[in-house]
Amino acid sequence: MASNRRSLLKGLTLGGAGAAMPGALASLAASGPALAQGSDGGPASRAWLALAQKMIEWDAKFSTPPYAGITSNERAEARLIMADALQLALDFWMSADTSNPMFTRFVGPDRKLLGDNPDAIYYFAPIKPDGEYVIRGNTAGAIYTSFTVERAERDGARPIALAATLNDTEFDVAPDGSFEINVGGAKRDRNWLALASDARTITTRHYFEWETSAAADQNLHIPLTISPVTRPAAPALATDEEMAARLQTVATYFEAVLGMSGPTDMPRNSAAIARFLSTVPNQFTDPNVESANRNIGYAAADNRYLQTQYQLGPDEALEMRGRWPECRFANVMLFTRYFATYDYVNRPVWQNRKRTRLEQDGSFRMIVAHEDPGLPNWLDTQGRPRGTVFWRFQLAPGHIDPVKTRVVKLKDLKRGR
Repeated sequence: MASNRRSLLKGLTLGGAGAAMPGALASLAASGPALAQGSDGGPASRAWLALAQKMIEWDAKFSTPPYAGITSNERAEARLIMADALQLALDFWMSADTSNPMFTRFVGPDRKLLGDNPDAIYYFAPIKPDGEYVIRGNTAGAIYTSFTVERAERDGARPIALAATLNDTEFDVAPDGSFEINVGGAKRDRNWLALASDARTITTRHYFEWETSAAADQNLHIPLTISPVTRPAAPALATDEEMAARLQTVATYFEAVLGMSGPTDMPRNSAAIARFLSTVPNQFTDPNVESANRNIGYAAADNRYLQTQYQLGPDEALEMRGRWPECRFANVMLFTRYFATYDYVNRPVWQNRKRTRLEQDGSFRMIVAHEDPGLPNWLDTQGRPRGTVFWRFQLAPGHIDPVKTRVVKLKDLKRGR
């Protein structure tokens, strides 16, 4: 209610934010939908308060099992994923113009969620199902470039499937790396992305296989634009009702992102995900089982995935052995419970083929451990007793050797056992 808002502001002003916040938030949470309904500031005010209510509801969810973390660090990461989801929702949808869209950077070292990648740059653009656009860009040396169109019931809603996908083997790339892709409109034989009746967004992927992180490289620039075929008239001044609609989309996307953000150790009922998600900690499933990635909202259609949860005692390590397959790109990384990468700017928390030191027979041996074992290919848990190990194998035409694992004592590794 409006009185709840006034009580909150009064408590923050007179009693100090630290003293007032727990009781004020409890009061707001108890008010439920009445929080927005009682607003006297108009539609946008009610939508803003409804967004605040979503934040309160998700904080409650992340404060109780199974979403709640066990350690202080996991509780901190839960709040960080909520903050990053809110930031992403505001960046994507607060000023979105599907008639004249722009590409926005999806994730990076300062915003991690939805299975981000140290070796990749991602962009996002909102579109209209009946729109017609032209994408122009340059591969900028990427080992792989692709575009996917996501389907959803409405703007900001959780993607339900991929409507179309196009990688750099399926569109023309000039010798200088430049390209042009048509989106929507009449069918074309090449360089064309079809739009379904529920197409809402386009996601781009630009993969690099460097010894350093492409995602963390502040000098890496991907030339990329999207423009409507017919330029629309300049938009009119925003109305209260229009601002309310934007805020409602922000709230919808905020909730959708958090719904896709784990925890990774929760059971999953998706048949597509079950093909690569191991239910046994410290072990992986067969990488040669085809997965219907087109039914996973933000997945790449060209990837094969493997995922498991590592669980390690303070004196234990997870040894992973295998061989990199013939493919366009491959890497492995550590995620938090909320599908966010560990600190790849300062820590060795991932490996790709370029970074990996191979054994004499061409195979690899990787070590997931809480401290440096003094061996090549260490993935640093930073002391987390549990987390997620995630592999990508891209455009792999043939067999992939299974990744074999064993849990060993760190002291034994250091002794060469």
